Amino acid sequence: MEILNLISLLSAALTLIYAFLVLSFIRGWHNLTYFIPEKSDPQTKVSIIVAARDEEANINKTIDDLIAQTYPKVLTEIIIIDDHSTDRTTEIVLSYAGKNVRLIKLNEDRALNSYKKKAIQTAIGTCAGDLIVTTDADCRIGENWLATIVQLFEQKKYKMISSPVAYFQEKSFFERLQSLEFLYLIGLGASTIGNKQPSTCNGANLAYEKTTFYEVGGFQGIDDLASGDDELLLHKIAAKYPDRIGFLKNRDAIVYTHAKENLSTFIQQRRRWASKSTRYKNKGIIVLGVLIWIFNLSILSNFITGLFIPGFLTITFYQLLVKMVLESLFLWDVTGFAKRRSLLILIPVLNVLHILYMVYIGIAGNSGKYNWKGRMVR
Repeated sequence: MEILNLISLLSAALTLIYAFLVLSFIRGWHNLTYFIPEKSDPQTKVSIIVAARDEEANINKTIDDLIAQTYPKVLTEIIIIDDHSTDRTTEIVLSYAGKNVRLIKLNEDRALNSYKKKAIQTAIGTCAGDLIVTTDADCRIGENWLATIVQLFEQKKYKMISSPVAYFQEKSFFERLQSLEFLYLIGLGASTIGNKQPSTCNGANLAYEKTTFYEVGGFQGIDDLASGDDELLLHKIAAKYPDRIGFLKNRDAIVYTHAKENLSTFIQQRRRWASKSTRYKNKGIIVLGVLIWIFNLSILSNFITGLFIPGFLTITFYQLLVKMVLESLFLWDVTGFAKRRSLLILIPVLNVLHILYMVYIGIAGNSGKYNWKGRMVR
């Protein structure tokens, strides 16, 4: 009985901590005002950089969207870096040569652990823009995307701008679950920026000053890790300019991409994302991640113990209830912004599966190698 009471107190403490964290996410999201662009004549020269590897099925749609931007063509350059593609990616990009699209072919003799960072850094070294904007080769983008980013950049003078990414065109229940979970991640990153404690962002929709990139040493010090061209760079810039990081809360700025089709590719992607946590220098972000992981571990542990000692199932129930209610409140706001509130019906299923996922990926993401785009990296 004493053990049950002790576990109950520990579980209650972890649940309160998690509740406080989610409430802080809700506050951070509300600290971000919906950005309404003002009419003005843009002055910023922009370089859009896209690293592509074996994207023949998607790259033409992404390039078409970039060419269709309403932002002045004279102030825009589009650079596609072909990262050793083995399909028709290069051929497709070259067909746009007369439409302000420039191809750079990455040609590395030695094996690297982070080809994407090498690709982006190579493009930045040759680009003419003052503002670097990155997206991915399998994304779909609205015509006012770039104009909205530049409007915020020119009005607020931010050093880095994180913008929203969302999944779309889901073809299965699994992909719809991913869409809801991904909106949680995007909302979490936005809320930490709203709280002036930036933690996460996504390279599929990221903008930063070229001069700032070089000021912080670019990817130096993080270039041996496959992932982190977004978050780890965010941390470097936030360390130097803590009040000059912005999140673009505007629907015109959303970039759309697809969820993973199966569990295997999903796990490989999330292991890659989690792997960069080993290089976080901001202790607050590390503590945040560890607390969330321990909370999920406690729910799983209490459930397993409850199969033998029924009292632990009651603890599990209350932990799940608090988790579900608070995350629903947070996701109500985020899904409302993305106009995807219909996904909220999946919260009970996602809450349970997310516990298993968090515990597993917290371990797997920080150990061993994984496959990414046909390469084994770490």
